[in-house]
Amino acid sequence: MNHSKLVDAKKGPEHRTLSCRLNNLAVTVEKEGGSHFTKASYPVRFGYYSEIRTSEYEFHFNLNGDIKFIRGLNVNWPHPSEWLKRTDGNDWGYYSVGAVLNHKGIFDWFGEYYLPCLTYPSNAILEFNPYTDPHISSAFAAWSQLYATLYTSRCDGVPSGIKDFLSLVVQKDENTLHEQSRKLHAIIGGRVSVLPPDTRHVDYEVIPLNIADGCLYHCNFCCVKSREGYQPRSRDSVFVQIEQLKEFYGRNMGNYNALFLGNHDALGAGDELIGMAASEAFKAFGFANSNMKKPMLFLFGSVGSLLKSGNGLLEKLNSLPFYTMINIGLESVDEQTLASINKPLKVSRIREAFKKMLEINREYANIEVTANFLLGEQLLPDHTHSLIELLRDVPDASDKKGAIYLSPLFDNQKRGQLLNSFFEIKKLSRLPAYIYLIQRL
Repeated sequence: MNHSKLVDAKKGPEHRTLSCRLNNLAVTVEKEGGSHFTKASYPVRFGYYSEIRTSEYEFHFNLNGDIKFIRGLNVNWPHPSEWLKRTDGNDWGYYSVGAVLNHKGIFDWFGEYYLPCLTYPSNAILEFNPYTDPHISSAFAAWSQLYATLYTSRCDGVPSGIKDFLSLVVQKDENTLHEQSRKLHAIIGGRVSVLPPDTRHVDYEVIPLNIADGCLYHCNFCCVKSREGYQPRSRDSVFVQIEQLKEFYGRNMGNYNALFLGNHDALGAGDELIGMAASEAFKAFGFANSNMKKPMLFLFGSVGSLLKSGNGLLEKLNSLPFYTMINIGLESVDEQTLASINKPLKVSRIREAFKKMLEINREYANIEVTANFLLGEQLLPDHTHSLIELLRDVPDASDKKGAIYLSPLFDNQKRGQLLNSFFEIKKLSRLPAYIYLIQRL
């Protein structure tokens, strides 16, 4: 390798960003991104990361040397504001701003300026597979070529900071990254089949910690939840996970500010287990000193667990050093629809839970509850009518907290009709309404 143009640019009293040219590669170690997650229609990076640029691509890596983002720089790339992202679960997603789709309104649909196009089945509302685009396929080939180039290159004379970074990268081949994801899933007891929709606020960048397994209701429309009976985890299980997760994330832990207490109804685990898990994770994961500000806590809850949540639990959640977001599956306020999806609840309980959601959002500054409802033309007409009435009659004093997520059923084929139904509901809702994108980890 030929080395030149070493730059030492300080980012604060203890941080140094190193840059170097390595033949045709521009390498920059520990660039400083944003410290708050923001919503933008152009590429924004958060926390600290490292970058390797070629004439045609930029590759971003986390602090452990794992490949994280790929973006094309040439005219053949579909759009300059679009990119590929790899998750800790070793999935790739293509972040589209909608230019190729000839559609406007992704923000109206999802509350974000991008649509994460996933490589596995989800309930995305559009038929769009970017992975058939040869220019996107070429990006993966370019990453393989970059890895091969780095693996066979000598690093004599390379500054130590850059040499250490490159040494990390060449240890993370495809098989190693796959095994890493398997280790993560083994630590928490299985893959997270779906993240709360509210995790979009941190770009789905959460550390998962499971405190309960199973589900109370087992609705027949649901394809992401376990069929097991509901059972909270033991305290020992939680402590073991925390220690192993701390080791797993290593140095890159500093780029996280969000915790997901799983799995499908953590709210039902009770105030003692929830409070202990959240507090211990906050300390062990160093969220107080994270590169990302405003610590966030995410969890799912059921109608039953929400209605059982007393002032003690809510006060405890409100006093935690997190902004807590709880997502509840309400599904429908129509009796026949509830029966057709095998949700063993009466409409009165759904309405009671919805009312409590609004009350919590008004009364607790650090808690926000959101709700999910179904969307699909195969549902009974009264489902949509009753849902519109419910959302239209929300009191003015709701404080605008508590978004509504509409989940398209998987067997839906008439996407145009689905969008029309969504916008009909959204237009009349007094709460923000968005499509629920199923994203796993």
